[in-house]
Amino acid sequence: MTKNPNTFLTDKKFPFCPGCGHGISINALNKALQELNYTAHDIIVVSDIGCSGLIDPLFATHTIHGLHGRSPALGLGVAMGVAQKQNKKVIAFIGDGGATIGLQHILEAARRNVDMTLIVLNNLLYGMTGGQISGLSTQKFKEIIDFEKDIPPFDLVQLAHASGARFAVRVNAPNKIKDTLKKAIKTKGFSLVEAASLCPSYGMKRMNELIEVVEEENILEHQRPATRIKDQLTTSLLDKTPRITPKYKANLTNRKGILIAGSAGGGAQSVARFLAMAGMYAGLQATMKGEYPITVGTGFSVAEVIFDHNPINYTGLEKPDYFIIVTQDGLIKVKNKLNKDSKIYIEEKLVTDELKEKYSNIIPVAFGKMANRKSTALAATTYVLNKENILPLEALKEAVGTHRLKDIFVEVIEKASQY
Repeated sequence: MTKNPNTFLTDKKFPFCPGCGHGISINALNKALQELNYTAHDIIVVSDIGCSGLIDPLFATHTIHGLHGRSPALGLGVAMGVAQKQNKKVIAFIGDGGATIGLQHILEAARRNVDMTLIVLNNLLYGMTGGQISGLSTQKFKEIIDFEKDIPPFDLVQLAHASGARFAVRVNAPNKIKDTLKKAIKTKGFSLVEAASLCPSYGMKRMNELIEVVEEENILEHQRPATRIKDQLTTSLLDKTPRITPKYKANLTNRKGILIAGSAGGGAQSVARFLAMAGMYAGLQATMKGEYPITVGTGFSVAEVIFDHNPINYTGLEKPDYFIIVTQDGLIKVKNKLNKDSKIYIEEKLVTDELKEKYSNIIPVAFGKMANRKSTALAATTYVLNKENILPLEALKEAVGTHRLKDIFVEVIEKASQY
């Protein structure tokens, strides 16, 4: 944190390349906020990915870090949330690369005209990934690097203005940035400041070079008032969440982690959810985390469940106590996680000589004979719970009882418990 109450910046060193222009805008913002008499608690700084996304540790304010191109959307949401609070201001940062990626978010924020300021640090390229051009790279700059000379850039100031931004401005001179930011921040509504910025590593090394290739300064304003945000009382989504009351007793003495590895459509995610619920019915703390490819209907499906008597603050499962592997897709996905300390319960048809030689802790089981393809994960999980005496199977039955196919699932559990 900062030791100086008169600054909005921490004591951390700027992480940018020597000569980077981003520091100019950050220092200008710091001075603007001081002159506007804000306090660090009044400001929420939102950033995303890229060189401009390195600013989070630099500000001694509230900070939020999001995905590439999404800072305007995050900022919009926060601005709507604090609209009824006195003297709060949301300031979002984005680079020209992020602005290209998240252009629709910028236009939507401008259209809604909620009170926030977006600072676009335009160094004409993607600085973090090697200097590729962006949608804001100017024609003159592209002529120098001999790339896409016939494709015009977006005019972000014009686009924001046309979308309804109360104040949109492009500023090129470093000595004008502070006063421009002050006016933007005082604006009640959406304001956008596009600030020219040096990239000495891949773009221009001196400000006079940059001025020659950036677009002319431009200021566009609307007289529309800022959108009024009204707080509205609604029922909480948590009110609709079923309450789980412990009914059974678990045999666990310490934390246990279970990894279920199968294929899409095999129920791994549903089984993990049932398993976590069963843990809660048995009086345990439980977390569940799933992973599957974007295709959803094909490929692997892996889920992790953690049980503990104490609070679980991190859902990651680096070293599961138990692997439950029911398909080839699942085995391929988790193969690098296998270790000699975990118990590896695996469909017997998947066991190779290589696996047996490498892991003496492999336990082959004919999971495929216990149920059909869609219920194999549930049958396998039931088998392991029963063999390891982790949870009472009645707790698992209680959990599946919330599903429309509860009768089928209970039958699978009862059958698998006989093996």
